[in-house]
Amino acid sequence: MVCLRVYRNNNTIRAATAFGAPEPAHQDWRGARRGEAQMAQETTGQERDQGQAAAAVPEYKPVPQPVIREITMEDVQAAFYEGLNDFRAAPAYGLFFGAVYAAGGILMLALVIALDAVYLAYPLAAGFALIGPFVAVGLYEVSRRRDRGEALAWGPILGVIFSQSKRELGWMAFVTLFVMIIWLYQVRLLLALFLGFQSFATLGAFLNVVFTTPEGLLFLLIGNVVGALLALGLFSLTVISFPLLLDRDVDFITAMIASVKSVVMNPKPMIAWGLFIVLGLILASIPFFLGLLIILPALGHASWRLYQKVVAPAEEASAEAAPAA
Repeated sequence: MVCLRVYRNNNTIRAATAFGAPEPAHQDWRGARRGEAQMAQETTGQERDQGQAAAAVPEYKPVPQPVIREITMEDVQAAFYEGLNDFRAAPAYGLFFGAVYAAGGILMLALVIALDAVYLAYPLAAGFALIGPFVAVGLYEVSRRRDRGEALAWGPILGVIFSQSKRELGWMAFVTLFVMIIWLYQVRLLLALFLGFQSFATLGAFLNVVFTTPEGLLFLLIGNVVGALLALGLFSLTVISFPLLLDRDVDFITAMIASVKSVVMNPKPMIAWGLFIVLGLILASIPFFLGLLIILPALGHASWRLYQKVVAPAEEASAEAAPAA
């Protein structure tokens, strides 16, 4: 005969047989309700945490693209005189960066002579002008700080140069050096094609061959044409890229596109400015690069002022981008 006993303990019903200990019939319904309430609280807490995390993430706002404006020759002239005023207001910084650039030119010439490669003196001098915008970054920073009314100090100005060189400006410097390397390689190729593998003991001997022989004149003509095309391409890529990257948080591809667009929209003023830069740097390099002490600061500050005239302020760019958004 089987005996059943019913135990009631805290609303828990248990059945037992005569031959064993009591076994649970079903779960405690109060415990189940407490578990459900705890799970609901955990779910609510997770949803609240997710909502707070979503609110903490800043809303993505795309950086407005640079707006390029049309300029005239009068704007170029005004930019040059404004750059001279910047140089007069802070001559120590201009002379310092000009001295760095001049020292680089002197070192380059000394290496050419030491390596007995005097035939590279002219192409190197021409290519040396291509890296001018990168050296002038410090001058851009001086002009920018003057616009903002900030104090000029060596530490912050040099610090900006080193910090920016690790960002997008570093990529622009790479593009500049890459074009210069291409320029030097094509010079060596043209030398091999037109003059053979001759060696020149002095710069005078090289110039004598270049200017007095048909092969030398053809080398000079084609070399200058190729060099002019490379210089025009690099100028179009960099004329406003360096100041734009210093002034705004854009990538170097966007900066190069804006730079090319500025030349396309303003071909006469921008090409005239480029020719003026080349002529100024060549004349400044003749007296053993000492003229760069004055010419580079003037051109560097003026390039910043021209950038401000070509590229609309960031506020204007944001206002134009707002309706499209």
